[in-house]
Amino acid sequence: MTAMSFQHHMQLMEQCIANCQQCLVRCEECAETCLTLGERVPQMADCLRLCRDCADTCTQSVRFMARGSRFHGNMCAVCADVCAACATECEAHADVDACRRCAEACRRCEQSCREMGQMAA
Repeated sequence: MTAMSFQHHMQLMEQCIANCQQCLVRCEECAETCLTLGERVPQMADCLRLCRDCADTCTQSVRFMARGSRFHGNMCAVCADVCAACATECEAHADVDACRRCAEACRRCEQSCREMGQMAA
């Protein structure tokens, strides 16, 4: 890897870490909000589950990238898929502010993680 490509890779990784961290916070906020929606809570079960999965996957991706794991690209590829699923579910509940914000964060994270997954492939 050339010095330029290494520097570019590190910049993308730093941005991906930031996007993953923001996504996991938004997912946790969304999951908590889903639990407070009264009669609507049963309708939000998939949203809640996906938010929890997404937050956990983002956390693992950050950890893999931070320690320079040779598997960080694989982890980021999985994270991108989970983020996409979570975003799609949250977009279906865009009338709830926390879901809308979560979907936006998931889409940013999905894009960053796809880039990391492709670079490491």
